[in-house]
Amino acid sequence: MRSVELSRAEERARAAVLREYGLPFNGRAAHGVAAPEDGTARDLSRLVGLAAELCGAPYGVLNIITEDHQHQVAAAGIDPGICSREDSMCARVFLSGRTTVVPDASTDPRFTDNPFVTGALGQVRFYASVPLVTPSGHALGTLCVFAEEAGALDGTRQRQLETLAAQAMDILELQHRTRQLKATLRELQRSNDSLAAFAGRVSHDLRNPLAAILGYVELSEQDPDVPAHGAASGYLRTVAGIGRRMLTVLDDVLGFSRVGGTLQRTELSLAALVEDIRQDLHPAIRGAGGSLTCNDLAFVADAGQTRTLLQNLIANALSYGRPGAAPTVHVTGTAGSSGTVLRVIDRGKGIPAHERRRVQEPLVRLHRDGDGSGSGLGLATCARIAEAHGGSLDIGETAGGGTTVTVSFPAG
Repeated sequence: MRSVELSRAEERARAAVLREYGLPFNGRAAHGVAAPEDGTARDLSRLVGLAAELCGAPYGVLNIITEDHQHQVAAAGIDPGICSREDSMCARVFLSGRTTVVPDASTDPRFTDNPFVTGALGQVRFYASVPLVTPSGHALGTLCVFAEEAGALDGTRQRQLETLAAQAMDILELQHRTRQLKATLRELQRSNDSLAAFAGRVSHDLRNPLAAILGYVELSEQDPDVPAHGAASGYLRTVAGIGRRMLTVLDDVLGFSRVGGTLQRTELSLAALVEDIRQDLHPAIRGAGGSLTCNDLAFVADAGQTRTLLQNLIANALSYGRPGAAPTVHVTGTAGSSGTVLRVIDRGKGIPAHERRRVQEPLVRLHRDGDGSGSGLGLATCARIAEAHGGSLDIGETAGGGTTVTVSFPAG
């Protein structure tokens, strides 16, 4: 009989903890549980071998005990295996919360009828085990050493065995935290994908009626019965301005929601991309008396998303020039064995160092010098495009003043 019994509810709670820890495992997926990282199994095997060596025992195992079975997930001196919980020696003592040391199991009332002692499954004599207990107080199994001859364990070696059991629990705890982190990241990704899809649907649904409203406003502005300088005309201009700003925001939201997914990578010309963007932004460049230059570079990326990234960065650079100075924007590209690096360099107002990470978050706007335009999604979209390519976006300072945005796309 087991020295300590759990109620069915307590056993179910312990089973739930085992699942959270991804246990048991046997070096591979088992019982619907994912296998551990290779490093986890390797570290546990080395630790079990060290425990057996320090205790002068030929055999050592790390056991995980479920409701019905004992799983040897790491072993030294024997091949790991599985036995029924009723046959397990460790199952009779692991819930006690104490270290168990038995010089001769054949004379111990707890084990005299055990098949691993009687010869039915083994002839264990010396036996020592330490429970593996989680920080929440649930016993998962044991670290144990044993021999087929009677033996002893002095105080020093018992403390060493207990220390190694604590280290084994630390390894299992690390795997548990890693599993939790991965699950959290997967859930965040699902949440982000759902949010982006929802934002895309909403912005798409709102865009069409808003475009219709702007169309009617434009028709009204052209109506000869509406005085060009009357109050009605002023109201129409106000509505048109608000509508166009809303349309810009919706377009930004729609663009943000579309980033990611399956990338269509192709060879691109940086000079050709920038020239296309120059045509789109020509009115803004000419109106500000600015300039846009670049070098050429052939690189591989998603054409549509890279164009969106560069256009957003260049438009930002043109929008935030220094007062009284024509904006200048220079785009550079370099390629090496590690990948492609694109830089958009301006000599505008710059972004304070403490704001450079924050402005890459959705809906963050700096309102520099009273500016209230923009949706706060431009840089967030650029950062998301870089991440979709497996890269990164960093904001720095241009020597002499201004902002340099660096986008890195890794090779491959």
